[in-house]
Amino acid sequence: MNIGEASRLSGLPPKTIRYYEEIGLVKPGRANNGYRSYGDRDVHMLRFLQRSRSLGFSIEEARRLLALYVDPGRRSEDVRRLASRRMAEIDRKIAELQSLKRALADLTEQCQGGKGPDCPILEEIAGASGEA
Repeated sequence: MNIGEASRLSGLPPKTIRYYEEIGLVKPGRANNGYRSYGDRDVHMLRFLQRSRSLGFSIEEARRLLALYVDPGRRSEDVRRLASRRMAEIDRKIAELQSLKRALADLTEQCQGGKGPDCPILEEIAGASGEA
């Protein structure tokens, strides 16, 4: 099948599929006319990559997961370790976003929102330096 069909079946845009080929994540065959030719296995791997990326794994982590997936001698502890690291990173990002939300909520609460020019939100963003 061509890249358009592989794109439709995998849920990935053709540009992403070409990028994955460029960095060696997928290796489609070539038809007699030189065009890429994707098989069912390629589409399966593309779906695997799409799902791993949607779970927040980086390209390199997805590469490692894919390598583990195709390795019959894999150890599930290696997969678990990757997933645990990803969860820890997600927890860190959630904490960071919650902190940002609290700070913004505090600033929003301080802002009168009236017709006057005074705005603690802008003052905080400007570094409260008073310089314009």
